[in-house]
Amino acid sequence: MASKITRGNPKNLANVRSTIYHHYIRIDNPQSLIFLSGQLSRDAEGRLVGPGDMAEQTRQAIRNMDLIMREAGGTLEDIVSIVVYTTDIRQFKEIVAARMEFFKDKLPTSTIVEVNHLADPGLLIEFQATAVL
Repeated sequence: MASKITRGNPKNLANVRSTIYHHYIRIDNPQSLIFLSGQLSRDAEGRLVGPGDMAEQTRQAIRNMDLIMREAGGTLEDIVSIVVYTTDIRQFKEIVAARMEFFKDKLPTSTIVEVNHLADPGLLIEFQATAVL
């Protein structure tokens, strides 16, 4: 039996950013759960991509998630939950714009948190995700 994924937003609870997340996702009969480690703006050789550029670092972290999801047998559309850690919440609009390039229809639930710093200097953003197949 295939997983049934229902995404939603209660009618009596506003979702002011409905283009980037849903309030809930219900999963019935999941076949596989995939937990992605925090993804950073590093290329295949581990080099920092987009120094000082929040939008490009966001894109690279999502490209890395896409690569991982394909290796695991899925796509970005199978991601049901994302936690975003950023060192500068003032760049929220740049993060959202870059994210919307990848997540268009089947949106995950989402949380964003500002942190003092990430694992290495120069890193501005990190994505942690959960997916269902």
